[in-house]
Amino acid sequence: MNKRLLSMALAGTVGFAEAAVVAKPVAYEIDGEAFEGTLVYDDAVTTPRPGLVMVPNWLGVTDRAAEKAARAASDKYVVFVADLYGKAVRPSNADEAKAAASSVRADRPLMRKRTQAAVDALKSQAGSVALDSRKLAAIGFCFGGGAVLELARSGADLSAFVSFHGNLDTPNPADAQNIKAPVLVLHGANDPSVPQQQVDGFIAEMKASSADWQLVSYGGAVHSFTDPYAKVPGRNEYHPVVAARAFQAMNALLDEVFAQPRSEARAATGKLDDR
Repeated sequence: MNKRLLSMALAGTVGFAEAAVVAKPVAYEIDGEAFEGTLVYDDAVTTPRPGLVMVPNWLGVTDRAAEKAARAASDKYVVFVADLYGKAVRPSNADEAKAAASSVRADRPLMRKRTQAAVDALKSQAGSVALDSRKLAAIGFCFGGGAVLELARSGADLSAFVSFHGNLDTPNPADAQNIKAPVLVLHGANDPSVPQQQVDGFIAEMKASSADWQLVSYGGAVHSFTDPYAKVPGRNEYHPVVAARAFQAMNALLDEVFAQPRSEARAATGKLDDR
């Protein structure tokens, strides 16, 4: 997707047709395997901005994921759409997406490794875009939300972790003790893909840890409530009011954590260290 096409898409989904939004591919490797994400940013902004690693839904790196990254970025952030499958794997339908996502979800260390590699790929762009690499967070949607939570449980050194309608389960709940930064879960109360048992398990996991966490449950919302293309009533469905509220919640948390020096943020959560 080139700059012009992304700007046209934004005119319909975000509301600023004149935004100078760039979406460029970024190639990187993990253990010799080729991966390719998308860097999304407003090139009219020259002041260094915080960076967000965005793990997309199970379809992976797509033009629609770039649109969502642009919506999240506006003129506040540089966003990197992470590739968790590898450049050779680009699902074209739900069956292929389910197979790709299931393979990664079945291997949580691999999921964490690939998500961290995307963080490193974003950091590597600091010399070519106006990115403040001292201020980084991770956000994710659906499958990507679950991946971001696993990154948090790995002890990743970021400022915040935000999951939108993501999976909440984990094979190792005790790993929540590794979380170093605030976690925000934005959940649809009627989401059939994330049943109440998962929600209850996540709450118990967080309560047993020392993590700084929030879970916001939106009444009337199901899975994919931030996705304008989700049109399966009662299951995967866009909810514009809830989507707006969820992005506001994300921005409120990011404004908070990015306003603090990293040492102060860690001290507030009891996770102070020397890094």
